Order: sequence, then structure tokens, then C-alpha cells
Amino acid sequence: MKGCAVAKNYKVIIVQPRYQINLGYIARVSKNFGIGRLFLVNPRTQIGKRAIMFSKHARDLLDNAVICKDISSAISDCDIVVGTTGILHKGAQASGRAYSADEAVIRLSKLRGSKTIGILIGRDDTGLTKDELGRCGMVVHIPTNPDYPVLNISHALGILLYLLNSNGFKPLPKEFHARRAPRKETEHLFSLFDSLTENKRIRNKKTVRRVFRRLIFTSQPSEQEIHALITALK
Repeated sequence: MKGCAVAKNYKVIIVQPRYQINLGYIARVSKNFGIGRLFLVNPRTQIGKRAIMFSKHARDLLDNAVICKDISSAISDCDIVVGTTGILHKGAQASGRAYSADEAVIRLSKLRGSKTIGILIGRDDTGLTKDELGRCGMVVHIPTNPDYPVLNISHALGILLYLLNSNGFKPLPKEFHARRAPRKETEHLFSLFDSLTENKRIRNKKTVRRVFRRLIFTSQPSEQEIHALITALK
């Protein structure tokens, strides 16, 4: 698998993992595709002998896993969060739209530069909640047999990382690089939008704000485009 490595700016975040075997498999497949660190949100199991056994040569990922108290702290440095769900209608209800893995990967492969992208997976038994999926900039569903649609979280992660790798992360020529807006400027845009909606008669302001954020995250506007939006909202 020479040359097989997902972009360095990806991080894998597992929400409340319950089974050590899954932790082992997640570490193993993450290392297969060049993921350098795992983040565990309120794990319901320890990183014990069984996890280590199934991780094979990826024990270092388990040894150095970062334990987070909540999702907010785990995704605090992420510019976009990709949530996964095996239940299509739950993903669609949470985000307004769920992407197939192929479509999501094509969009993600266009992101360049130092953007940090979080892949949010879990739980082993119940998956992510609608509220948790609603916090994601993109929700991904891997189409499977409708009679048995839900994949094991380690299998779903492996498929997604493989697709990301197969689409490649070859850098664009410098002349085609648009300067990405600094994160604080994007947050400033969101703050302006929130202030604007606060004074409007909108039934569900939370949904409107979430949809606006998702549009910004998935379109990845340049610094110039963010400045134009900020000017318009001011």
C-alpha cells in the first residue's frame, strides 16, 4: 500500500466507544491511512489488552489517544466536522441533507491548505444523535444493503478513509490557490449572521443558523469572499 496516506489535516474522533475490539480496529485502520492521532469522547471502556491486541501495529495510536470530556472540546480546532450515520433519514433530518460517501469525498478532496477536518464516528451501539449530527458541517452515509444498513463503526471509517485516499490529495499548482479566510474571520461572519437573525421574526433561528454555517463550511469560501459577505451583513 505504498503511498497510501490520507491528508495530515484529518483527525478521527470516536464518541463514547463501548467495545475494546472496535478501538483496536479503529486504531489499525486509522494507521493504515496515515491518521496520526485518535480522539476519544467520554469512552465507556478502557484501552485494555483486547484493544491493544486488535490494533496490531497501531498500538501507538491507542497509547497516545486524547481523551476529551465532550464533543465541543474534541472539535474545537476543526474547520469542518464530518459526521457519519448508518441511518439515512436520521442524517437527513439532522442536517437537511446527507451526502453519500462518494459525493462527500469528492467535496472534501477539494479542500486544500491547513484546514483541519474532523471525522466524527460512534457510538458502537446507537451511533450519533440527531443533535450531534446537526453540529456537523457535513453528514455522510455509506449506502449498504437496506435489509441490514448499519455498518460497524470501524468498517465505516475504513471505507471512508479508503475513498478519501483513492480520490487523492495532490496539491494544486500555486497559481490556482485561493487564500483561505482565517478562522477568526469566519467566526466573525457567523457572529454577524447570528446578530442579524436575532432581530428577525424567524420561527427556528437555530436551524437557520446551522444551515448557514453548513453552507459556508461545505463551499469553503476564500478570504476575499468572506470579506464580501461580512461587508454585506454589516
